Amino acid sequence: MGSVSRQLRETLVSYHSLNDTEWNIAKKSKDVTVWRKPSDEFGGFLYKAEGTVADNPRRIIEFMIPGPRRLEWDSLMTSLEIVKTLDEPGCCVVKYSTAGQLWNIISPREFVDFSYTCDYQRGLMSCGVSVDHPELTPGLVRGFNHPCGWFCVPTEDPDLSSLTGYIQTDLKGMIPQSAVDSAMAAGLVRFYRELTHALAAEPP
Repeated sequence: MGSVSRQLRETLVSYHSLNDTEWNIAKKSKDVTVWRKPSDEFGGFLYKAEGTVADNPRRIIEFMIPGPRRLEWDSLMTSLEIVKTLDEPGCCVVKYSTAGQLWNIISPREFVDFSYTCDYQRGLMSCGVSVDHPELTPGLVRGFNHPCGWFCVPTEDPDLSSLTGYIQTDLKGMIPQSAVDSAMAAGLVRFYRELTHALAAEPP
């Protein structure tokens, strides 16, 4: 395991080990709960999303990792390109863009991330962090993802998996914190809904 992927994994596992009392609820739906806490990485928040998804961990993560399939169901993503494949298994550098949100209060963004997917307990984890990349796409604001990731493991119900995500995105620009909170919480709930629908629409 390389130093970047090792440090990224350790950081995400530390988030996954945080006590429940450190989190405040940001949004709750029938199937998903979103929490937040101040980030240790920047002046914004670390968001945690937790819910169950009807499928097995390997197939769920296959739908989530960088690649053309993600573009088919994730309505926030408008483009995705793997700009570098790496020798280390499960690693790549990906550039992707996101649509404007909240009536374009948050304009379209672009991110370039190191992505790493590996086994975790009886399931999988997929994580990422933004890296320097000189080429800027005209008309897009370059955002920055501090360590983010997803843990997907089986539950006692063989038809369901537990999916927990940690997101801390610096969108850059002068955006009111209330708008960021609204967009992040609503976006995470929508992510679960769209992922669930995509999995159901394409039986294994």
